[in-house]
Amino acid sequence: MHAFADNLAHLAAGNQDYRRVLHTGPHQQLVLMTLQPGEEVGEEVHLGVDQLYRIELGNGEIVINGNVTPVSEGWAVVVPAGMRHNLRNTGTQRMRLTTLYAPPVHPAGTLHPTKATSEAAATTAAR
Repeated sequence: MHAFADNLAHLAAGNQDYRRVLHTGPHQQLVLMTLQPGEEVGEEVHLGVDQLYRIELGNGEIVINGNVTPVSEGWAVVVPAGMRHNLRNTGTQRMRLTTLYAPPVHPAGTLHPTKATSEAAATTAAR
């Protein structure tokens, strides 16, 4: 196991990938994400996993259990385990964000250049 220390705002601003796992520890996982204009994560529920989103660049909206909240640069959103949620980029530019899962949900080192590659990987894993 190793520690992680870096400038997240700088890393997020340069991230081109839909999902890039930066660090995976035994109890948490740090991930960079980029949502294209009009793109969304998709409605999901993590049982037994808390999630934190931090919007680094761009703007959009978070929907938690049907409640919509506008979000923009500097916003943080904590989604406790078991809550239905979706993050949408409602802006005209890419939304850059970091997310923290506790405990981890993706294999260490996961890299999905696009949402389509993420969905294909999930479909393959479900088989």
